[in-house]
Amino acid sequence: MAGPAMKRIFLSASVPDPKRDPKYFDTADHIAIRDAVRALAMLVLPEHVLVWGGHPAITPMIRVIAQSLEAPLQDHVWLYQSDFFRDQAPPDNKAFEHVVWTPRVDGDRQRSLEVMRERMLTSEPFDAGVFIGGMEGVEEEFDLFRKHQPAASVFPVASTGGAALLLFNRQPESFPRELLEEQAYLLLFRRLLDLPS
Repeated sequence: MAGPAMKRIFLSASVPDPKRDPKYFDTADHIAIRDAVRALAMLVLPEHVLVWGGHPAITPMIRVIAQSLEAPLQDHVWLYQSDFFRDQAPPDNKAFEHVVWTPRVDGDRQRSLEVMRERMLTSEPFDAGVFIGGMEGVEEEFDLFRKHQPAASVFPVASTGGAALLLFNRQPESFPRELLEEQAYLLLFRRLLDLPS
């Protein structure tokens, strides 16, 4: 008997920087961000596919979970990076077989990120996008995800603060209230993404 269909889940997350816009840092819950990213990786891997844009604070968390599962994950993990950041890539990237490098736009960080995000979010259909903590990049990825993946579910995890809270507050009636209140992330993601226990 065949198991459940493999789902493709997009993760957009980062840890807000205190040197950047305080509207992200002031509400960010760093422990909740870490716990949410780890819970999502534990649930999605190794049965489904997790895709993300390689933020240097997030990739190490996913690497730890991936290595703890002791299962072949090469077809379940897709990490996108812009060549603009190749010299700054964390060593954790080497743990993943599928690292997709997208072209840099010379001297233009923002345009380089836009090229990466467009390719990442138009590569294949996604079942859902999960947005955790973050700053302006998470907001930009949310808008692009909705544009390119209109059939996919979107879940801004407001309890992690930062951009996710701002995204939730744009249209709070559009999202499950538990995204704001629930911090038992394994249970939350299992319900929202309809993943078996």
